[in-house]
Parts: sequence; structure tokens; C-alpha cells
Amino acid sequence: MNRRALLASLAAVALLATVPAALAAESKPFDQKAFDAAQAAGKPILIDVSAPWCPVCKAQAPILAKLKGEPKFKEMVSFNIDFDSQKDLLRTFNVQKQSTLIVFKGKQETARSTGDTNPVSIEALLGKAL
Repeated sequence: MNRRALLASLAAVALLATVPAALAAESKPFDQKAFDAAQAAGKPILIDVSAPWCPVCKAQAPILAKLKGEPKFKEMVSFNIDFDSQKDLLRTFNVQKQSTLIVFKGKQETARSTGDTNPVSIEALLGKAL
């Protein structure tokens, strides 16, 4: 096997290794009925307010994907709110900026942050919903 083929094989294996975590961490677009049901069931909930053009949001995405793939966060229900197109939800959740993360434990908001890209503090934030 030549060097180029070996590198391509290693890259493919690395990519495939990330697929389960990415699937487990998939955020759903915000849905009021699903949000209400998760709250009523007392589930831990993450609201991720992001924009496709936001560099901080792009930095948060792999951190959130990794954390939501961990066993302790397997019950967390995750919703995404698009900062550019869902202004009514921004008002509902009192969000001023993209890259805002809000966590709930059932019906109670337990924490929020804006602009955080530190994996340790994001993990601590998500932990406040458990």
C-alpha cells in the first residue's frame, strides 16, 4: 500500500469514528410541542441559539456534539434556534445574541451562557440540567 492510500484509509477511519457521536448529538429545530413534552417529562433540555455565519457557533458545535454523545448526557433533548430567522423565539427566550446556550431541567431554566467555547465550562453548563 502506498503512502497516499494509507493516509486516505486513515482519514476514512477517523471520519467513520465520528459518525456515531454526530448522530447522537443531532439537534432538532425548535418545536414548541416537543419542548413542552420534554419539560413535562422533566428531561434535561439544551436550547442552542446559533447562526450559520457565526464563528463562535461553529466553535461550539463540535464541543456540543462530543458532550451530547457522552453517556451522562444521553437523555438530554437538544433544540436549535436559528438566530437569523426565528426572532419570535429569541424574544420568548430573552436571547440577545447568537452562540447562546440555555439549559433546562424540566420546566426550570438552570443556566445560560453566551459566546463560551471552553469545553470544560460548556460541560459544566450542560451538567446543570441533569
